[in-house]
Amino acid sequence: MPAELIIPIYVFIFLYGIVIGSFLNVCMIRIPRGESIVTEGSHCMKCGYRLRWYDLIPLFSYLFLRGKCRKCGEKISPQYPVVEFINGAVYVLIFIIKGITIESLLICLLFSALLTLSVIDFKTYEIPVGFNIFIAALGLIRLFTDLSNFKEYLVGAVSVSLFLLILLLVSKGKAIGGGDVKLMAAAGLFLGWKCATLAFLIGCVLGAFIHVIRMKVSKEGSVLAMGPYLSAGIFISALHGQEIITWYLGLLGL
Repeated sequence: MPAELIIPIYVFIFLYGIVIGSFLNVCMIRIPRGESIVTEGSHCMKCGYRLRWYDLIPLFSYLFLRGKCRKCGEKISPQYPVVEFINGAVYVLIFIIKGITIESLLICLLFSALLTLSVIDFKTYEIPVGFNIFIAALGLIRLFTDLSNFKEYLVGAVSVSLFLLILLLVSKGKAIGGGDVKLMAAAGLFLGWKCATLAFLIGCVLGAFIHVIRMKVSKEGSVLAMGPYLSAGIFISALHGQEIITWYLGLLGL
């Protein structure tokens, strides 16, 4: 790729990412409330002011309005620009690591879904099934772009999720949630069985380590939302799973 095109392409990717990030905020706020993300127009949560197009420019509108509603002056949650920026920045990072490929685009969309469901699960302890369906759809697309390894993806859909389903049934829902089972089935279809297994292990380690700290520091209860930790493991595996597996097997001399 010509050097003079690299920066403009990454700028475009970042802008595309923050636009998607703006939609993610809508999902994070409205889905837990049971509100439509399609038919309901954007509005101030306090005064009901219908936002104009110039109030909805990702990042820039928040900065221009100084984080307040144009009409009533109610403070706007900093979550909006933070999510937009993170989504845009991670999109750029993914394309830097993976190159300008279809795989990079799929991982970007995967990240957006994981980020959104993580926030929702953290707040509600539920993973809306629509996100798992979306991730499974991404997995099918990836399977058809890599048909030579289709068995690995199909096995991936059950390699971890079957174990979690048995755990769900045996514990009667006390050890794991149904949303987590569906998440790992969808993610396994996207990752393949090796990276899906790695993703689950990373998620468990992160969940145990971070939640123990939260229990000590903020007096959290023993119940934790696994979605955010599984999502972190899935994203890490999507980016570097094969490299991590190869490195680990090398340590074992395999």
